[in-house]
Amino acid sequence: MKTPLFAAVVFLFIFSFNANICSQQATVDSNKVLQPEERHSSAMQLVSMFVERYHYSPKEVNDSLSNWIYTDYLKSLDFQRMYFLQSDVDQFEKYRLVLDQNLSTGNLIPPFDIFNVYKDRLSERVKFAIEVLDKPLDLSKNEEIDLDREKAKYAANEKELNDIWLKRIKFDVIGLILGGKEEKDARELLQKRYKNLHKAILQYRPDDVFQIFMGSVMESIDPHSSYMSPKTSQDFNINMAQSLEGIGATLTSENDYVTIVRVVPGGPASKSGLVEDGDRIIGVAQGDDGEMVDIVGWRTDDAVQLIRGAKGTIVRLTLLKKKDGANAIPLEIKLVREKIKIEEQSAKKKVIEINENGKSYKVGVIDVPSFYLDFEGKRKGEKDFKSTSNDVKKILDTLKQEGVSGIVMDLRNNGGGSLLEAIELTGLFIPTGAVVQVRESDGSVKVNRDTDPLVAWDGPVAVLINSGSASASEIFAAAIQDYGRGVIMGEQSFGKGTVQNLVDLDKVSGGEKMGQLTLTIAKFYRISGGSTQHKGVVPDIMFPSAFDPNETGESSYPTALPWDKIASTAHQASTGIGSIITNLIEKHEARTGKNTEYQYFIKDLEKSKVHRNKKVFSLNLEKRKIEQETIKKEEEARKKERADKGFIELDKDGKIVKESLVVEDPLLEESGHILANMIEMIDVDKKAGKK
Repeated sequence: MKTPLFAAVVFLFIFSFNANICSQQATVDSNKVLQPEERHSSAMQLVSMFVERYHYSPKEVNDSLSNWIYTDYLKSLDFQRMYFLQSDVDQFEKYRLVLDQNLSTGNLIPPFDIFNVYKDRLSERVKFAIEVLDKPLDLSKNEEIDLDREKAKYAANEKELNDIWLKRIKFDVIGLILGGKEEKDARELLQKRYKNLHKAILQYRPDDVFQIFMGSVMESIDPHSSYMSPKTSQDFNINMAQSLEGIGATLTSENDYVTIVRVVPGGPASKSGLVEDGDRIIGVAQGDDGEMVDIVGWRTDDAVQLIRGAKGTIVRLTLLKKKDGANAIPLEIKLVREKIKIEEQSAKKKVIEINENGKSYKVGVIDVPSFYLDFEGKRKGEKDFKSTSNDVKKILDTLKQEGVSGIVMDLRNNGGGSLLEAIELTGLFIPTGAVVQVRESDGSVKVNRDTDPLVAWDGPVAVLINSGSASASEIFAAAIQDYGRGVIMGEQSFGKGTVQNLVDLDKVSGGEKMGQLTLTIAKFYRISGGSTQHKGVVPDIMFPSAFDPNETGESSYPTALPWDKIASTAHQASTGIGSIITNLIEKHEARTGKNTEYQYFIKDLEKSKVHRNKKVFSLNLEKRKIEQETIKKEEEARKKERADKGFIELDKDGKIVKESLVVEDPLLEESGHILANMIEMIDVDKKAGKK
């Protein structure tokens, strides 16, 4: 997975950069040649020293490493090979195998030379695009465009590059027309986008170029080690302490688009149900009727200035959904800004009724969005400090009183958090014992244990995970699986099994501002010995997924640390769950095979994959209109079929007003059925005298 240009992540729910690095009104010097400063060289040397001495698995500094950094840096600037000419790359070739040596000498001339050429080429491309967009385009030709240019050849000359760009411009114009724009308006909007992109690049400073290059350096080591320049880290620290209102999402800029990295649980975006990780924001508007401002080509920190605002005010966003791929049609949504409260990110419960084999079961569902801990409250010895395990313990006590027969722990999209809380949460379901092993770079292994004999819930339990479940979530799910304490269901988890430490370089630089370094220093291992790194947790019962692990998980990162195994640590595993998994899978497959709504869900996932993986598109407007109309008719036919079968209710405009699903979530509903089957089988075994 590439780290794109402008890849500094911005946390909208709590901050935006105070210093607007790239104000839209700033004066620019298009001829300015950017040069590295002495402090950049010192910072690179210091970072290199720390990586070599303290990283969990430092890379050998050689030509192979240099080649990786060089290739990644070119991708960061020109991922689709639409700016550089082959002659440019030929000129850069002299730098391919010297970057490893430059890490220790502090020589930054190569990356700055490359960036300055990139800046010039982008200016040329923008000029060409604006001139092309001054006139109507011929959208009647039977041409096609292949959007997958990551491994394409660089253009041999300007004419060849112009041909590539003309097709891309036509593709973008057609996309806007299909989204409701008139042809002339579409051309004008694209001109504005290119001007914004040009202005943003021209306002880059040496710090920005250094940050991009160091991104490639750190990603060559592993995807979770990173560097923040003094300015970036200062803005980060200042704004993390503030309470600013937003939509509840983390953003980055990827290939000219402001892209959602993560939707924060409990925020406006999350509660709307309309925003997902990977969606692109192409427009922002204020209030119910404010003008929609196109933000394609904007830097992320500029976009934040529009998205942030006073609590309770309305912001409208135009999105391109990730699941629809390059064929996505703009979707406008409305959100109300608010400050994200800790309560909104806390564990929550609900009870669902599941009917299975003529019997009704009350199933308690506990949604755990993150592993949180009030460190200060714990340090002070407060009895009721805020934490995941404390909140879940209270919820379990309540669910017992409500008479539930089993518990589903919903950890979907839980990106992790406190390691201590992963251990404490596991302890609510086991008497005492090992939970996770941590291996340091020197090979030493520490076993982290639950020492509290209290078991808050000794009944049937299931854990629901997906590709967004990472780190602490995987530790909990793996422990439950290794102990045979419950059944794990869902998608293969993310696979982040590494530990990072934040290093303040300013404290070791002799007074000079150097920024911050995040460094991978250790690795997690299950109590059974296998790492959660790279592979994640594989469920006992797999659910269909919209994405393959190689697309979105840890394994999608080319420099991710590999999976490996160490010795298991002593633990008493139950054999009860293992003996019924095969039976549970058979019942699951038989039930879902007859469940029309579940089959609809699977078909929708398959269609989403087709749309997302489609890279070749017609540049004939009429053909594209027919394709769009076909998709729309299929969606309407599906909606009518569901309504005719009583699965949904529609209003007079054909909009869905009521879902008939038990929980309006087919995967959670099926989890409840699996747990009900599990309860049945356990009851049968108990009657038969089995343990």
